Amino acid sequence: MNTQPFTISPIPDDIFAKMQGKSFKDNCTVPREDLRYLKVLHVGFDGKTHTGELVVNRLIADDVLDIFKQLYEAGYEIEKIRLIDEYDADDEKSMSDNNSSAFNFRYISYSTKLSKHALGLAVDINTLYNPYVKNVDGRRNVEPANAEKYTDRSIEFPHKIDHDDLCYKVFAEHGFEWGGDWEHAKDYQHFEMPDEWIEKSSCGKMRYNIKVRAEKCNATQKFVHKSAVKYIFTSIKMLTISS
Repeated sequence: MNTQPFTISPIPDDIFAKMQGKSFKDNCTVPREDLRYLKVLHVGFDGKTHTGELVVNRLIADDVLDIFKQLYEAGYEIEKIRLIDEYDADDEKSMSDNNSSAFNFRYISYSTKLSKHALGLAVDINTLYNPYVKNVDGRRNVEPANAEKYTDRSIEFPHKIDHDDLCYKVFAEHGFEWGGDWEHAKDYQHFEMPDEWIEKSSCGKMRYNIKVRAEKCNATQKFVHKSAVKYIFTSIKMLTISS
């Protein structure tokens, strides 16, 4: 299979404009430069090759690209991979249309905690067939709402993600955690980087930023030192001439 169209790039201006006020909200705390725009190929439910696009955190961009390459080469079917901005960043609309997506600056449903999607560190696959299920105030909540018949994971049906599914295996090989293994809720469509990985990556990033700042500081100090020496030398020379 041709895998040439698999690409990673900084977010193009036209794509970033499309994200404004949608997935990239006014209160978004993730800088644009920390995100990457991915173009991938995938096999649709019609058996044909389609082009998809995602936005993810730069820290996982290479992994995500490799995951979609493996799924495509294996002929794994994913119906749609569109930016959630095409659904006005409305998660319910996107999921009910069985769209697979990644970055969306939002909170976890029925929570005040930011989703891993808000950091660009999570990916949802074939969302209609692999819903999010959680009991809220004694009531069973299913997202998307039209996915009720896919909540019984004891029965077999196409596009179901479980431990035997290739999608689960490939994401797990790349260090992702599956929402289907959670105890407090079940998010069968959802793959995210674990908290432990994020903490390590954040520390690494912090060390890198400190190093860069230190290098900039040293460079500035050297420049100031050279300028000061040059200024003093010139001043002494002028005083000598004038005297």
